[in-house]
Amino acid sequence: MASLYSGALAELEAVFDRLDDGSVEDAVSVIASARQIALHGVGREGLQIKGLAMRLFHLGLKVSVVGDMTTPPLGDGDLLIVSAGPGDLSTVQSLIGTASAAGARTLCVTAQPDGPCPRAADHVLTIPAQTMADDSGPDLSILPMGSLFEGAQFVLFEVMVLKLRDRLGVDAETMRGNHTNLE
Repeated sequence: MASLYSGALAELEAVFDRLDDGSVEDAVSVIASARQIALHGVGREGLQIKGLAMRLFHLGLKVSVVGDMTTPPLGDGDLLIVSAGPGDLSTVQSLIGTASAAGARTLCVTAQPDGPCPRAADHVLTIPAQTMADDSGPDLSILPMGSLFEGAQFVLFEVMVLKLRDRLGVDAETMRGNHTNLE
């Protein structure tokens, strides 16, 4: 079992060795400057996106998850963050078009930067990891299907929150104070 854990961690480390730090900094800047932020993802990517939304809320940002009935309309100064690991998801493509038409900026987190969704977005954050778009053939991840991408999202999003916390001057106590008391 130890070799499975070690193998999975080594693959995650390799993803971050190949990650473009400039695109991470660009994403952090875009998030920090947004008036309000809506986020969307499907499947397990959607779970990671919801985790990011929660942490952005803990930072004190005005944030919502697409599909919740409290999600406000987006417009100038706003940001839509979407996850499209395989690069082409029809719902994501539609949301990018709607947000762009309303004047909002868009940020697509993907493993396939040449896909239709990232090509339509204003900003792209590429995580160089296996998704379901490329989970067959040689040199596969030890993890199934898109798990390497999704695991990398979790780690990356938490590091981005640390960068945002420093940039916005938010301390851990303030973040803790924004955590729900209804658990």
